[in-house]
Amino acid sequence: MGILEKIAEIEKEISRTQKNKATEYHLGLLKAKLAKYRAQLLEPSKSAGVKGEGFDVMKSGDARVALIGFPSVGKSTFLSLMTSTASEAASYEFTTLTCIPGVIEYKGANIQLLDLPGIIEGAAQGKGRGRQVIAVARTADVVIMMLDATKGDVQRELLEKELESVGIRLNRRKPNIYFKPKKGGGLSYNSTVPLTQCSEKLVQLILHEYKIFNAEVLFREDCSPDDFIDVIVGNRVYMPCLYVYNKVDQISIEEVDRLARQPNSVVISCGMKLNLDYLLEMLWEYLALICIYTKKRGERPDFNDAIIMRRGATVEHVCHSIHRTLASQFKYALVWVSKPILL
Repeated sequence: MGILEKIAEIEKEISRTQKNKATEYHLGLLKAKLAKYRAQLLEPSKSAGVKGEGFDVMKSGDARVALIGFPSVGKSTFLSLMTSTASEAASYEFTTLTCIPGVIEYKGANIQLLDLPGIIEGAAQGKGRGRQVIAVARTADVVIMMLDATKGDVQRELLEKELESVGIRLNRRKPNIYFKPKKGGGLSYNSTVPLTQCSEKLVQLILHEYKIFNAEVLFREDCSPDDFIDVIVGNRVYMPCLYVYNKVDQISIEEVDRLARQPNSVVISCGMKLNLDYLLEMLWEYLALICIYTKKRGERPDFNDAIIMRRGATVEHVCHSIHRTLASQFKYALVWVSKPILL
């Protein structure tokens, strides 16, 4: 039985198992096995063969945004509208066959936008060059999931499932769990909060599935077995995602209102160029970028040349971005802000 068949078998077993206290250990073990097989599926093949052409392009600019979605949802049209890059757009599927980069210039920042080929159901297993597409998406700072508004929520659910299966966690933060394997001493299990989803026995069973018998585990929040498995595997990517519903000019105003009120969602129309400016504002917020302007003593600041930094950057980070030797010679700085920001 191959890996794909094993994964399908475990998924069937999970779907037909009732969730209750009696089955929580069985479900935890199944989820651990499922995560192991999916990790094996993503490993490169050891057999010698002709290397295929990759999608990845050099990272440039102040941030990277990946455009993912099913074929013919308007990704190439969106890239052509937002950047100076012309990406081929047509009424048939799979117009884009490789990664096409473009640059969005907004508030003095250069944001790299990647138009990725449309992915299909089963992309996580390699269908439609899905693995290459998802590998590039893992390197992005923000994912824009382009969806067809006329298809409702079907595409969103399918894409979330594909990305979840390859370790991309959308709009979630890393679980606050301390985990450290040891050479001996058995399992040290503690928690700083009451746990309702994970018990010491379940944690031990999951660790044994990964051949880990000595470790320190500390739960700082109430996490699920899936979160604990993510911490053990250690290769999960947590990134913000913006769900963009295109072609809203083809649906009713009630449906537009419903989609627009969903969390992390924006409704647009590339054909009629509707709401693109609001999408840019939302993208700026999700990238958490800030503009920093320098000024000489006694002169007004130059608002035409901004230093783009991430929210949370310190004065030392700004010094390094100007010149690598500036921080060692730095004495003090005067900082003005137009509105309170998180530093």
